[in-house]
Amino acid sequence: MIDRTLLQKRLDRATAHLETPVAAVDLAAFDDNAAQLVARAGGKPLRVASKSVRCRALLDRVLAKPGWHGVMAYTLGEAIWLVRQGVTDDVLVAYPTVDRIALRELATQPDLAAAISIMVDHPSHLDIVDQVTPPNARPEPVRLCMDLDSSWRPTNKIHLGVRRSPVHSAAQAGALARRLVERPGFKLVGMMSYEAQIAGLGDLPPGQALKGRAIRLMQSRSLPELLERRGAAVKAVREHADLEYVNGGGTGSVAATGADPAVTEVTAGSGLYGPTLFDAYSAWRPTPAAFFALSVVRRPAPRIATVLGGGWIASGPAETSRQPTPYLPEGLRFKPDEGPGEVQTPLVGDAAATLRPGDRVWFRHAKAGELCEHVNELQLIDGETATPTPTYRGEGHAFLG
Repeated sequence: MIDRTLLQKRLDRATAHLETPVAAVDLAAFDDNAAQLVARAGGKPLRVASKSVRCRALLDRVLAKPGWHGVMAYTLGEAIWLVRQGVTDDVLVAYPTVDRIALRELATQPDLAAAISIMVDHPSHLDIVDQVTPPNARPEPVRLCMDLDSSWRPTNKIHLGVRRSPVHSAAQAGALARRLVERPGFKLVGMMSYEAQIAGLGDLPPGQALKGRAIRLMQSRSLPELLERRGAAVKAVREHADLEYVNGGGTGSVAATGADPAVTEVTAGSGLYGPTLFDAYSAWRPTPAAFFALSVVRRPAPRIATVLGGGWIASGPAETSRQPTPYLPEGLRFKPDEGPGEVQTPLVGDAAATLRPGDRVWFRHAKAGELCEHVNELQLIDGETATPTPTYRGEGHAFLG
């Protein structure tokens, strides 16, 4: 159980010399979350999802820990940068790329080609690489990872999960593998399947008991189907390629994915920061480790305190779960008719009556790495000491900006 009063005092003292907005990561909680994820993976190595971290110093920190290896990047440009910066020599790009400049650099630089795998789910992705650099002009083959759709389709008309790869069945996976290995200048080295309807969907949505029961029922039926289908797909692909890895999962399904014999490694990232979306998971809830502080600037009424800024909304469906959460001091909430605003955010609740201009309110973001898109620095909190370190943005990079 977190003592929020002590946590607030520690964060306030560590960052008292800084002006808001301030973003901070509690290293003790970060390290504990990293260890808990390793324990849940059941001996399978963990690949860190960089989109959930977006800070080189913290990627370095987690990759130095036992049980962690390699990065799952979200763009090829980011993957190249991470290799060039010495963060890792093992990067899987999680999404297909059509970045011709980055593809040309990848295909013509042997060290990059050896370190990076790009995601494909159709031969047309290979066509783009060939247009940039013909196979006979590549010093090394371009490494490929096939994306297997992990969604659950109980009937032809029902699709539960995110829309990613068109490759769903074992037969489709085997057919695509055959086409990929026939193409000169490429090497199929991996498979990935992200079970978003399990890893990315909390089964305890606040105030929605019926929805929670429906989610748990869906997940209990989706997982066995996926285990059987993924195992068959891996077997079908291995008839054509000697796979180096089979990647699966996310923070919300580390234990379940790690137990799948077809999977050789599990991805996690959000669990390091512990954003609010994971408060809705029954299997495991990471310790909150990432926060941001805003200053109270006025009191429009005795029980209302207004902070400057606040509209740091996470991606996904436009709903309450994507809003940040006022966390410290306890007893604050948004005004329902205003919510978190672009420039100002009025807060109500018992604690609002105690706040004065200049006081701080600490928030938690709904999603992990997106916090870093708002700040140039993270303050790494060790006890009551804050050490600044740049985010991707602080180093001049917005890989999807």
